[in-house]
Amino acid sequence: MGMAHVLLAAALAMVAAAATGSASPAEGIQPLSKIAMNKATVNLHGSAYVRATPALLGDQEEDTVWVTVKYGWENPSADDWIAVFSPADFISGSCPNPSRYPGEPLLCTAPIKYQYANYSANYLYGGKGAIRFQLINQRSDFSFALFTGGLENPALVTVSKQVAFKNPKAPVFPRLAQGKTHDEMAVTWTSGYDIGEAYPFVEWGVVASGGNPTRTPAGTLTFTRGSMCGEPARTVGWRDPGFIHTAFMRGLWPNKEYLYKIGHELSDETVVWGRSYTFRAPPTPGQNSLQRIIVFGDMGKAERDGSNEFANYQPGSLNTTDKLVEDLDNYDIVFHIGDLPYANGYLSQWDQFTAQVAPISANKPYMVASGNHERDWPSTGGFFDVKDSGGECGVPAETMYYYPAENRANFWYKVDYGMFRFCVADSEHDWREGTPQYKFIEECLSTVDRKHQPWLIFAAHRVLGYSSNSWYADQGSFEEPEGRESLQKLWQRHRVDIAFFGHVHNYERTCPLYQSQCVTSERSNYSGTMNGTIFVVAGGGGSHLSGYTSATPKWSVFRDKDYGFTKLTAFNHSSLLFEYKKSSDGKVYDSFTIHRDYRDVLGCVHDSCFPTTLAT
Repeated sequence: MGMAHVLLAAALAMVAAAATGSASPAEGIQPLSKIAMNKATVNLHGSAYVRATPALLGDQEEDTVWVTVKYGWENPSADDWIAVFSPADFISGSCPNPSRYPGEPLLCTAPIKYQYANYSANYLYGGKGAIRFQLINQRSDFSFALFTGGLENPALVTVSKQVAFKNPKAPVFPRLAQGKTHDEMAVTWTSGYDIGEAYPFVEWGVVASGGNPTRTPAGTLTFTRGSMCGEPARTVGWRDPGFIHTAFMRGLWPNKEYLYKIGHELSDETVVWGRSYTFRAPPTPGQNSLQRIIVFGDMGKAERDGSNEFANYQPGSLNTTDKLVEDLDNYDIVFHIGDLPYANGYLSQWDQFTAQVAPISANKPYMVASGNHERDWPSTGGFFDVKDSGGECGVPAETMYYYPAENRANFWYKVDYGMFRFCVADSEHDWREGTPQYKFIEECLSTVDRKHQPWLIFAAHRVLGYSSNSWYADQGSFEEPEGRESLQKLWQRHRVDIAFFGHVHNYERTCPLYQSQCVTSERSNYSGTMNGTIFVVAGGGGSHLSGYTSATPKWSVFRDKDYGFTKLTAFNHSSLLFEYKKSSDGKVYDSFTIHRDYRDVLGCVHDSCFPTTLAT
């Protein structure tokens, strides 16, 4: 029993270290990728068992359920592990994988999550254990499998009977997004119903209006294994995404509170309903009211059941999620600027991410940007010829979430929200002068009416501005190659207030900058002529943390290697508050204010006005 207690203490210490943001030996590695499924063998033992209860999940229409798994066998080992598979039948059938090993692999799909069997303290000495998994409705049944041989040489010992949700096809996890106009809200959700089985729709209306609600039909999309660009997304990481539905609620009254409910009408005219939610319609562009915006990147997903992902992959993501859920009444819209679930080609993780953020996205517009872990794959037209997406090449992100782009494959768009304009760029596509994206950025920045929308914000995933991250410092650039060289004249000419970036997993704020020079010595209260852009790295949403260069550049005002998010509060047309909050406690650790009148935006400074001549 002494050794069991040591093992349990070690496991708890690992979780505690993750919670405080300590570095992990598995930084940046998708946990499911560590399983050598291509080497898995089937070696069933009569003495082994795995039993899961309850067998029927969601009998009260829940979309998230805790399952108790009891297991045991006569040869327990420290590297035994329990895997969750969905669909439940993961053994039969031939593999679609290209055969790269002697003989075709016996198992063709990765689990959706796993835990080590010795998380149950008595397992190594009594040969029996019990752990709990949290399951979400993912459109199929589940089974639990005991493996020995560790992750490197897995051998299947036994499999449980299947468990399943009462209605695995039910509509789940709505995601709101502002549409192309201020009076339009999109809602996207996932279900198991194709358009031939049921008609998807959203029913909505003003809260407590007493009138009849409106029903608006939804469009339906999906994607196939053939849409993926490489492995593991095309091979062991593939999982059917179900059907993704999007409906538009149009003609919204500014700032009115609306009630909505997603549903599917079956052929017999009965309706399968999702839950009811509320949202507040956006203000009109230029409206003078209190407006609060959350911005962060690189959050990822984690597991509340203690699965290994929480311990060593995205240790801060639950803290960020929970703090934003707790503070739901104190902000109006969210911008998650790239690197969403870090699925890296394991498609099951997209469902788990939408479930994690659903308490936010079902009630607030959840605007997303494209990151390297969503888009990048060689020879697919991206700016970076790397394999960060695990073969997804943008397809899940572009389908699972709505954003008001003219072309969904080009992940750039603008959002007018009251006194703000957001120009959201796609750092994974070419942004240099002469490209379609450059033209979009120039048009987005130049067409805003600063009398009524004084707060102009630029956002992209990779650092196209400034960061004193150690990797960028080693490159000698403090930025992505050709980042600010291509864009800084646009930021200066159109007087961008703040440029946000993720990708680097920490927080950093610069002084107002132009051409690498601080244009003021002020650090926290800015007023008067607008003569430079403040650059913010807000990549501490939840993934493993990034370090800084040992020397602090003169333009770096505040740095913090911790998990957190940023908040913008516009009180009126001349007063803006910026705050950086830590996810651990929600307290403010850095802030600044901007006080400025319209004439201060018009004032010409270096490279901000076109040359003029005076009549004599």
